[in-house]
Amino acid sequence: MDVNRFNGGLAMGLVQRIALIDTTGHIVDAEVARVAAALDIQIRQDVSQYWPVDASVVALSHCGQLTPGIWPVFIVDETDDGAAGFHRTVHQQPYAEVVDGPHWSIAASHEIIEMLVDPSGNRLVAAKAISVSDTGDVQDCAGTFQYLVEVCDPTEDPRFAYEIDDVLVSDFYTPAFFDSFAASGIRYSFRGAIPHPRRAREGGYLSWWEPVERRMKRMDFVDGVQPKIIDIGDHLPNFSLREHVDKTMRGKVRLSSGRRPHGLSAVQSEERRAASVAYAALFGR
Repeated sequence: MDVNRFNGGLAMGLVQRIALIDTTGHIVDAEVARVAAALDIQIRQDVSQYWPVDASVVALSHCGQLTPGIWPVFIVDETDDGAAGFHRTVHQQPYAEVVDGPHWSIAASHEIIEMLVDPSGNRLVAAKAISVSDTGDVQDCAGTFQYLVEVCDPTEDPRFAYEIDDVLVSDFYTPAFFDSFAASGIRYSFRGAIPHPRRAREGGYLSWWEPVERRMKRMDFVDGVQPKIIDIGDHLPNFSLREHVDKTMRGKVRLSSGRRPHGLSAVQSEERRAASVAYAALFGR
């Protein structure tokens, strides 16, 4: 498959800057920096093999260090609407929120990769349709769906993550994910966790626009065992398609859910929270 047909207007040679910023006061700077370094390696060595992206990932101590052009990924205690994930500013620039917890590094990896591959949150690829039988078998079928390019969602469960320098990072699918037929020797996700094009693994999901019914739909392992197709309605006009899908995931256990002890002193925690006021001003929270 020609990766260039998925370029989507990305200009090769322009390095996008991405920053991890803790707004919770729970995480020591050294941990954020360690995760940022691993994600920088993942983008440069793994993701760029399959997708035309180029980015550097750094850690910032607080939002006051943000400069124009940086796409931030905020580590937060919780989100206002219960939907972590991809968002856009009033100027349509992407940013992301991940909830602090045991797997926050996987969630940060997930959001960064998806922001780079599709900064708009609206990227669709036409490919062969799928259906789910009464017994839960996923199969190719007649017709064409317009799949939303969410490269980490089908294998987002932590069991499919992998390590870079002892940091857990997200698996992601390759452009071959949209192939019409399975073929031996083809890698459909970086870790090889996806055995067939247009499939999701346990704990993951896959979204598309159904052009005949004119509805957004999602194949999801809602009971943890068998996949089902769920109608998630019309696209909400004030949101990108990816934001719309994320909002329908309320109530689903997120990758980074959970709580852990603070890693900062009380004074450091308050300083971190005070610095994150700039976050609200810049990004409308």
